Amino acid sequence: MSFAPHGKHLIAGDWVASEQIFMSEPANGEAHAFSIGTPTLVDQACRAAEDAFWSYGYSSRADRAAFLNAIADEIEARAEAITQIGTEETGLPEARLNGERGRTTGQLRLFADHILAGDYLDRRHDAALPDRQPLPRPDLKMIQRPIGPVAVFGASNFPLAFSTAGGDTAAALAAGCPVVVKGHSAHPGTGEIIAEAIHAAIKSCDMPAGVFSLIQGGKRDVGQTLVQHPLIKAVGFTGSLGGGRALFDLCAQRSEPIPFFGELGSVNPMFVFPEATKARGVSLGEGWAASLTMGAGQFCTNPGIAVVSKGPEGDAFVEAAAKALADAPAQVMLTDGIAEAYRNGKARINASAEVRPILTNDSEGRTALPNLFETDAGAYLQNSALGEEVFGPLGLIVRVRDTAEMETLAQGLHGQLTVTLHMDEGDTEAARRLMPLVERKAGRVLVNGFPTGVEVCDSMVHGGPYPASTNFGATSVGTLAIRRFLRPVCYQNVPEGLLPE
Repeated sequence: MSFAPHGKHLIAGDWVASEQIFMSEPANGEAHAFSIGTPTLVDQACRAAEDAFWSYGYSSRADRAAFLNAIADEIEARAEAITQIGTEETGLPEARLNGERGRTTGQLRLFADHILAGDYLDRRHDAALPDRQPLPRPDLKMIQRPIGPVAVFGASNFPLAFSTAGGDTAAALAAGCPVVVKGHSAHPGTGEIIAEAIHAAIKSCDMPAGVFSLIQGGKRDVGQTLVQHPLIKAVGFTGSLGGGRALFDLCAQRSEPIPFFGELGSVNPMFVFPEATKARGVSLGEGWAASLTMGAGQFCTNPGIAVVSKGPEGDAFVEAAAKALADAPAQVMLTDGIAEAYRNGKARINASAEVRPILTNDSEGRTALPNLFETDAGAYLQNSALGEEVFGPLGLIVRVRDTAEMETLAQGLHGQLTVTLHMDEGDTEAARRLMPLVERKAGRVLVNGFPTGVEVCDSMVHGGPYPASTNFGATSVGTLAIRRFLRPVCYQNVPEGLLPE
């Protein structure tokens, strides 16, 4: 099944073209023309979303669950075409796109089951105590309610799971909130075919047309208009620290400030403890290299930093990682801009006097080759730029004298999505001392694993202290993500007939 994009926006059930267009920049295949978004289209989509909220926000959980499952069905019905356009636009292999499609439909179905169970509503009831002295207590009920239209920004590195029908969109729709998506220009055709699937589900489930809109491309004024539109009540974003922080500031500057749930990435440090290094340093170095180069390093949970003890056992880890990275092939990156940013990040690290290059490669065009550097804890803590994310297959090894210096380094970390501990039984006491430090820095702490796999489930937290995310109390993956788009409402002495479902 082939797919030829028509290049239009989906605004409240209608496919709409703009006067201006941009051309896609596929990794392979044919370029296509797409309409450029405008502030006027943003306004139309937001008004339609607000109109839809008055029915969709008060729909039953059963109806919303059926809608989420219908979206998943429509995506699977277009599986072959989605993989075709996705691989053309992003350069990602078919197996990766197929797996990501399964994750996308899986989280839609998971959220459907979750809202049917009802636990996410956090329902509470304090019965009336009319005879209580000195004052009676009224009947009090509390439940979580949807907040209204939500803006979602598609992510560059996950064209399915974090974009048009990804986690933010699925969570908002599960909560009862209409969604306006600003599509990512790195994969506009993929966004379009997913929007077609959602549009088909809207019609089959008889949902209001304004429950979902997709606005393609656009300049900065489109994103700014979207987050500042008075009918938008929250924003979901996955992307760069600079872009996310700019949008976060706009949300805070509104006359009615709204929450901005930005997942901005991190360097996801690994602490490799001495006994683990002694027992399996070589295999850990090889495993780290594999994780570092997975998907050309274009994961927000890419473990960019390894903290390893000085000495011959630590040297074995470094040598194994360097050899594995030297053997790694060049990989296609998602966009020309991301490839250029990777080269600039490598140049920035390489220019640091405190850093020793172990493996350097010159990448060209849209491809990337791995790079590996080494420094020590003192230099790392004195140069905050070394702790900034380089999006791509670049690793930095930080050598420490002992586990006490690991603790000092952990105290100096910025907020992270993940922190990993590689340990054996003999490292338990040292790891126990480190745990209070790293759990204050990260949303997810792993032991003896690599963080690039993010499970979509009830327990997952994909977020963390700033700058990993802009809201440390939220997650963009897992069922807890739905709570971002709800707010508690207390009902005092309200008759049953007036209460929500």
